[in-house]
Amino acid sequence: MDGARTIARGLRFPEGPVALPDGSVLLTEIARGTLTRVDPDGTTTVVADTGGGPNGIAIGPDGAAYVADNGGYFSWIEGDGAIIPGPTPDTYRGGAILRVDLATGAVTTLYTECDGAALVAPNDLVVDEHGGLWFTDHGVQRGEHADRPGLLWAAADGSAIRGVAWGVDAANGVGLSPDGRRAYVAETHLGRVLAWDVTGPGQVAGGGSPTEPHAATVLHDAADGILFDSLAVDGEGWVCVATIGPGGITCVRPDGDAVEHVPADDGLTTNVCFGGEDLRTAYLTLSSSGRLVAVDWPRPGLRLAH
Repeated sequence: MDGARTIARGLRFPEGPVALPDGSVLLTEIARGTLTRVDPDGTTTVVADTGGGPNGIAIGPDGAAYVADNGGYFSWIEGDGAIIPGPTPDTYRGGAILRVDLATGAVTTLYTECDGAALVAPNDLVVDEHGGLWFTDHGVQRGEHADRPGLLWAAADGSAIRGVAWGVDAANGVGLSPDGRRAYVAETHLGRVLAWDVTGPGQVAGGGSPTEPHAATVLHDAADGILFDSLAVDGEGWVCVATIGPGGITCVRPDGDAVEHVPADDGLTTNVCFGGEDLRTAYLTLSSSGRLVAVDWPRPGLRLAH
């Protein structure tokens, strides 16, 4: 990866990066069970100890961090300086959406179920212009818990949660177009990016139901053997998906007719966010090698709603 600058090493499977206004990056260390702040000089500070499996992060309308926690859905396999996810351990406790006060580190559990069904492994989330949380449940797969949604929406104040799309296979990254009119989800094992038209807060056309699978547009279907992780949408609407296998970021133009790949030297590249004064710095989590790196980006990033 040309021009990559290593910001931090020794992280325990980092994910969910969010670039903060002071130049630091907030991320999760899934295998450590923490929210961690990385300063520009690489200094790391634990902001909160959530336990479980904190994964995606979004900054909410109140300035708090909202976290998709998979509940410890993965065990961890380590060797030769690398760490990778393993099977679900006996210590798995169930998934949740958490609120973390960044000033105090206090952790509040907002949601553990939707319509009476437990959340399995919440993975990634994004805030919309109304202050609502769109999030994915990676543990709900086609043919397994098929009556549960893989894409969901929740109010940030803990007052409401609902399913949005059913029949999504291993839902992972989630994002919204710059105008908020499209919702995107990456399916890990199928290597696909799905798109729906947003019809209202937490509502899409073709989301399906507990008895009817979704009818999303397939924006991109990768070659066999390529898996997708979390994603971000840049300022020109390109969907930038962390890519497992070859490693790096796969960027899909919003009409789906052009695809670019930015390589990285970690086959478990898991997420990307944008920061810097002009939003042209991309921060990538290279998870198996425990690194946060920065690269210059060819397009400006998207200033996220919160």
